[in-house]
Amino acid sequence: MFFNSPIKYNKSNLIEDFEHAGIKKGDCILLHSSLSRIGWVNGGAVTVITALLDVLGSEGTLVVPTHSGDNSDPSGWKNPPLPEEWWEKFREEMPAYDARTTPTFLMGVIPELLRNWPGAIRSDHPQTSFAAVGPLAKKITAGHALDCQLGERSPLARLEEVGAKVMLLGVTFNSCTAFHLAEYRNSPRLDKNRFVAMVDGSRQWVSVSDITFEDSDFGEIGCQVMKTGSFKEVSVGATHCWTFSIADAISTATTWMEAHRNNLA
Repeated sequence: MFFNSPIKYNKSNLIEDFEHAGIKKGDCILLHSSLSRIGWVNGGAVTVITALLDVLGSEGTLVVPTHSGDNSDPSGWKNPPLPEEWWEKFREEMPAYDARTTPTFLMGVIPELLRNWPGAIRSDHPQTSFAAVGPLAKKITAGHALDCQLGERSPLARLEEVGAKVMLLGVTFNSCTAFHLAEYRNSPRLDKNRFVAMVDGSRQWVSVSDITFEDSDFGEIGCQVMKTGSFKEVSVGATHCWTFSIADAISTATTWMEAHRNNLA
């Protein structure tokens, strides 16, 4: 698929670049990625994952977002909208979230592969799960509350606790989920959220109150993150690799939102 790319990469190239990006053994990495942006990689997503795991070593942990946002009430679908006369039938037949089998939705090849990786553990939120491989996987994915997509009772807060790093591989700050944790801490707007889940062994539509996300200023927040001491940038294949501490991401986003989102109730 990518063979015509002018950039052709092997695992050894990736390992060298990840090390130059400041990744070291024992780190915990939250990876957001686009395989196609790298160019042609010998072995594709498997090579990217194994290269990162080799750099992290047996004491390191790799985490990816394995979101499945298509598990939602069809009345809210916009691109494209679903005709109203179909809503009830879709509600009746939508599969409930299953951490073992539910595929990712619009997340890319690497997260979809890692959720099935040997030893991978996945969190329990039907829409915003994360999967992790490594000794911290259970701690990071445990306790993901149904009414807390990306807040204090989600893997993002656990990643902050363990001092994780964020890696944006071929994607922009618009993909930086860590910024959403700051939203929970800055007078978020609440709305109803619905999805299908297994509750006490029974398939149910669940309605919860959760925040309404606003990511239009994530690029501007990212520009501030690039000024922090933890930020590093290297080239990986045909694209960029940005790494920084999740603590810097969250604190920068919190400061920005406090200053620029005064209209939030």
